[in-house]
Amino acid sequence: MTDAKTVLVTGGAGYIGSHAAFALLDAGFRVVVLDDLSTGRRELVPDEAEFHQGQVQDYTQVEGVLKQYDIGSVMHFAGSIVVPESVENPIKYYRNNTAASCILLEACVALGVANFIFSSTAAVYGTPTELPVREDSPTVPINPYGWSKLMTEQVIRDTAAAHPLKYGALRYFNVAGADAELRTGQATPEATHLIKVAAEAITGKRAGVQVFGNDYATPDGTGVRDYIHVSDLVAAHVVLLEHLMAGGESVTLNCGYGHGFSVLEVLDTTERVSGGSVNRSIAARRAGDPAELVSDCSRLHATIDWKPRFDDLAAIISSALAWERVMDEKIALNAPS
Repeated sequence: MTDAKTVLVTGGAGYIGSHAAFALLDAGFRVVVLDDLSTGRRELVPDEAEFHQGQVQDYTQVEGVLKQYDIGSVMHFAGSIVVPESVENPIKYYRNNTAASCILLEACVALGVANFIFSSTAAVYGTPTELPVREDSPTVPINPYGWSKLMTEQVIRDTAAAHPLKYGALRYFNVAGADAELRTGQATPEATHLIKVAAEAITGKRAGVQVFGNDYATPDGTGVRDYIHVSDLVAAHVVLLEHLMAGGESVTLNCGYGHGFSVLEVLDTTERVSGGSVNRSIAARRAGDPAELVSDCSRLHATIDWKPRFDDLAAIISSALAWERVMDEKIALNAPS
């Protein structure tokens, strides 16, 4: 008999996955982390979580972990996430995201997992024909990353229709910031997320920030995105899991705040909250980047009892800067001996 309050967090040594592990533990769940450490950091996994190094595409290992802990719920964060890389190496993304998720789902069905929450993306919408985008807006991705996630969503829906599995697919907009207690944060090497890159520039870890395109049809010519604090995002995961456990229906939800900021607005705010300056250079548009992507998150609010706590760009950036300033020391301190 599986236990719904014992949760397998795949990719739980990564940025969002480690925040989810802490949030689940804070909410009274038992947490098991599976991560291959290709981009994650073992030091970011909570001490209270059980850790297994491995890959979700290893059916035998996944089956063994599910059995060992009687796992009843899965939060699936493992995968590849860099849009330009997906354009250059699409097979990697279909293998690591779609094919690997099929293997994980097969094991979940075989072992009787009851709840499955999937880390999806707003990239499934491609270049939106309407803003803000709703969950029923057209899904026509413009890069392999978005397609790999949309295909996985379909696999999950079909699996849930054929088996007693409830699911939540959460379509993230731009995730940023760090845990308020600085227990974890974004430590991905060569990260591409704007706020992380800007924080690295302010703290002297990068020479500056490239602005990819200043000729979009937006107020200042730079791309506009809906930024959500990582702690609010993972709180939505926990509340959604509780919703499913209480008998709620499977659902696909946008996760954002419903308003956007341009690249230049983010950089200006970073300078204001830090008191420093960001060296900026204009570069060509990146392949696969839409001009603007902002969520309609009304379904999220209507479905689960979720109230964002950090809906403020300055607060998001301040937490990212705070993490950047302590990250190396905390990782070294927590590194396994």
